[in-house]
Amino acid sequence: MTKRTRSSERAPDALREISFQPGIAPQASGSVLVSFGRTQVLCAASIEDGVPRWMKEQGVVGGWLTAEYSMLPYSTAPRKQRDSSRGKIDGRSTEIQRLIGRSLRAAVDLEALGARTLWVDCDVLQADGGTRTASITGASVAIALACDKLVKEGKLAKSPVSRRIAAVSVGVVAGDVLLDLDYLEDKDAEVDLNLVMTGDLEFIELQASGEESVFGDEHLAKMLDYGRRGIRELVAKQEEILASN
Repeated sequence: MTKRTRSSERAPDALREISFQPGIAPQASGSVLVSFGRTQVLCAASIEDGVPRWMKEQGVVGGWLTAEYSMLPYSTAPRKQRDSSRGKIDGRSTEIQRLIGRSLRAAVDLEALGARTLWVDCDVLQADGGTRTASITGASVAIALACDKLVKEGKLAKSPVSRRIAAVSVGVVAGDVLLDLDYLEDKDAEVDLNLVMTGDLEFIELQASGEESVFGDEHLAKMLDYGRRGIRELVAKQEEILASN
């Protein structure tokens, strides 16, 4: 059976063109500009000595990782108003940065990090669907680079990054399962799924919902199958860029 060809000429189970440009923010401990097609996110990891007060008060050993996510005004058309000018972070940004933080903490041995805070900033330069999955995938590279720097500086014996993680979107559009949706596909999707997994294909988070629709076992199984294929490819690309740095 011939696979459906999308408007972008991709097969249903194909990722967009993926690229990582490391060292994009020299003042950060580790950084990368990640591109999923036309979606571009600058992911930067900064390491500070010290941990949040609640960890000290509760006697929690080790370090902490926290994430912030924002879409720059020019990342969309029409222009998106800055959160600072509105006086608060919108609900979507809050949800996404919590997802990024949860996902990345699954990749780091926080006790081995020591009494340090790993700050992760994900700034969307251009949005064309999948900004949260691109952020997680790029940030996984950024934290690996940041922790490798600690090792090179002799501050740690080995990196506290215990595993590679990546994320990808899958959806059902006009009855067909598609991997790594761009904006035009995402806005018409009947079902939307965001998948966060380790390089060993263990689940970290799975967000799936019907958009005024429902889905059954067959569609779910196919979405997970496509998602796993995408995760394998993304992790391979992460390893390739990290091996060269």
